[in-house]
Amino acid sequence: MTYGKQIGEERPGMRVAVAGGTGLVGRYVVEELSAAGNEPVVLSRARGVDLVSGAGLDAAMAGVEAVVDVSNVTTMNARKAISFFEAVGDNLLDAGARAGVRHHVALSIVGIDRIGHGYYQGKLRQEERVKSGRVPWTVLRATQFHEFAQQTVDQFPRPLAVVPRMNTQPIAAREVAQHLVGLVLGPAQGMAPELAGPRVEQLVDMVRRLLRAQRRRRLLLPVKFPGAAGAAMAGDGQLPTGPGPRGAQTFDEWLARSVAQGG
Repeated sequence: MTYGKQIGEERPGMRVAVAGGTGLVGRYVVEELSAAGNEPVVLSRARGVDLVSGAGLDAAMAGVEAVVDVSNVTTMNARKAISFFEAVGDNLLDAGARAGVRHHVALSIVGIDRIGHGYYQGKLRQEERVKSGRVPWTVLRATQFHEFAQQTVDQFPRPLAVVPRMNTQPIAAREVAQHLVGLVLGPAQGMAPELAGPRVEQLVDMVRRLLRAQRRRRLLLPVKFPGAAGAAMAGDGQLPTGPGPRGAQTFDEWLARSVAQGG
């Protein structure tokens, strides 16, 4: 994929801060920025930066022209998610304004305004903060990653694998990173077109194929979440609503590569 070349090749050599730069997508963002001749600045506790408190942020942001926020918190609790994304969003935007940052890009999720569980409420609050900040912004909503199937399995101890009935259009995390880099090197767009993978999948089927490929034995229990949120998840609530960029790598292609690499 060549998202960065398509969107932002006119701005080489930028100093770009990556919040969440040690995470799944963040590591790829750092790699893609470096490969394109830019200087990534990883914002993490290991580098002396606390995104929640803001400690060390101003020093790390010195000379930064743009920010990619792929920070994350593992929780389904609305209060915890909102608290995290509010704090991190405000700290990044305020520090960015002080540093003269010209573009703030935040990664969000397709369907968060249609499915109201706790984590998504936090992501919606993050979007609100970005939109009301003083830095020109772009928000990219992407569908779930191929890795989501494994993350779902890992939430429960053996021998169970409790999997929600959910339609998704999964995309490779690296392709998301490539698109984010392309966006951040270009001008602010506001709400960017939603990014999704090449085909619609049912999460239960994804997990079943994952376990088969890994030769792992689990008691797979498909469940449907109650209420409107469950109906939206089982329907089209987490699918893109219009045309937009699409990734190339299918889940099965990703799975074959992951198994071959011992993943």
